[in-house]
Amino acid sequence: MKRRLLPLLLLVGVASLPAHRALAQDKPVLNSAPPGPPPAAPRPEPAPAQTPAPAVEPTAPRPAPDSPAAQPTPQPTPDSPSGLNFPSRTGPGTGSKADQPQKKKFIYTNFGLGYTSSDLAQFNVSAAPALGFRLTDKFAIGPGISYAYSNFSLSQENFINIYGFPYPSPNGSLTPSGSNNLSTSSIGVKAFAQYIVYKEFFVHAEYEVTNAQLPYRDDNLYFYKQNKTVTTALGGIGYRSYVGENAAVDIVGLYNFNSSLYSLYPGFVLRFSFLFNIGK
Repeated sequence: MKRRLLPLLLLVGVASLPAHRALAQDKPVLNSAPPGPPPAAPRPEPAPAQTPAPAVEPTAPRPAPDSPAAQPTPQPTPDSPSGLNFPSRTGPGTGSKADQPQKKKFIYTNFGLGYTSSDLAQFNVSAAPALGFRLTDKFAIGPGISYAYSNFSLSQENFINIYGFPYPSPNGSLTPSGSNNLSTSSIGVKAFAQYIVYKEFFVHAEYEVTNAQLPYRDDNLYFYKQNKTVTTALGGIGYRSYVGENAAVDIVGLYNFNSSLYSLYPGFVLRFSFLFNIGK
């Protein structure tokens, strides 16, 4: 009987051994080691630098095109104290000097050259400074003074070609001294008027009263100098070339309506005139 129970007990003991081990592993194990230092706190990492976001300016609502606020407010400038631009004569106003009216006063001086030839040849040089006043942008008038130098000469060959015989003075010369040249000088006052017709082209007219030295022919056909008051009416056309903002050069061709042997100027006069704006 004992022999049969002993193997049975061994089988029961072997079968219960895995369960005993599982219960032993589930039992908590106590830490019998001595306590160590507390663990170090983790070192904080620096936060990454952040770029500030750009400030966004508030945008004002855009006004309607037809509203008054759509146009900028005029601002005063040195050329436009009121802030308003006046229109130019040739284009839209910008408030620049080109939009301002021309100066009212100017100095107008000219130098003239003239030549005419008939039985006697006449060469003329003149200078006539004047002060001009613009009544409008196109029309100007002014007074002035004048000086003229004239030389009268005789060519026997030319005289013979015209009349078929020599100059009929007693000795065949222009003057009693035997010279064939006679020079005169004259000074006077004048008034002129100009009107711009188209762009740089203008018409010019003037009237002059001169205390003149004129050639006088006696009964023997000799010439002398004679002092006489002479009135001269000149008229013609000219072309103006601007040099900067305040200066110009004119070329003027004039016809002498009182042309004769005893006039101060020949029949056609070519003048070179200089204009300088002054004042305001």
